[in-house]
Amino acid sequence: MVNTHKIASVAKDVLLAPVYFHQGRRIKRDTVRLPEPDGERCGLVSLHDRASEAKSTLKLMIVGDSAAAGVGSQTQQEALVGKLIPILTQQLSTYSNFSMLDWSLQATTGHTSFDILRRLYVLPAPNRPIDVMLLSVGVNDTTSNVAIDKWQQQVEDIIAIAQRKFGVRELIFLSLPPMADMPAIPAPLNSFVGAKALMLDQILQQVCAAHDGVNYMATDFARMIREHSNGSPIDIAVMFASDGFHPSSLMYGYWAQQVSERILALLDISEAE
Repeated sequence: MVNTHKIASVAKDVLLAPVYFHQGRRIKRDTVRLPEPDGERCGLVSLHDRASEAKSTLKLMIVGDSAAAGVGSQTQQEALVGKLIPILTQQLSTYSNFSMLDWSLQATTGHTSFDILRRLYVLPAPNRPIDVMLLSVGVNDTTSNVAIDKWQQQVEDIIAIAQRKFGVRELIFLSLPPMADMPAIPAPLNSFVGAKALMLDQILQQVCAAHDGVNYMATDFARMIREHSNGSPIDIAVMFASDGFHPSSLMYGYWAQQVSERILALLDISEAE
């Protein structure tokens, strides 16, 4: 059966290709380039006043692109990792089986799935397995218009090396953001980019579902907005930094809360087994 909707969509994209190209070049030329924030990228945090040798250390690694690196914030304290570690520290302090939180951030602006895969190959193997690896990837694959089959293969390869080399117990892939809503991307390019991001995100979900110990985490942006506005209408711009592309510090805070909830849920599941 012929998919007329898909044919019409492809025809539209072909007709609008010169517009997309022009808008893409203008975005690269005019968009403010925000730096990666300064701050600590690794740490060892005590979860109890008196650490016991019998208690284990939770090893957390955050890997990925500019969102993982915290671009959009002035400091790492205002970014994803800076918001996440204090939340986890407080919540994990109630767990009797963890005495320390050992965390590290391995993220760079512009990294695609291929760049992340290469970075995981280059990084030394840890002295003990990573309990939780958090991955932010896909935005740069979207803007570089990566082929679907290449994206799927590279996500599969990331999973393979994370589990084999790093011994990752629970791997969490963060969902792609709503790129069609990014203020920096004008219409009609935003629809094209948003559709591509959605396509990559669907592939990501399917790959995660096919592997044990691999989790897809849908970021609930609607919930973030509701909580910030108490249910009232809100300017979408508060979700984004001054470049109209990266999350704002406010959104990093809500994002960190959701990530911590997912990590704790996975640890609960593992302990119950």
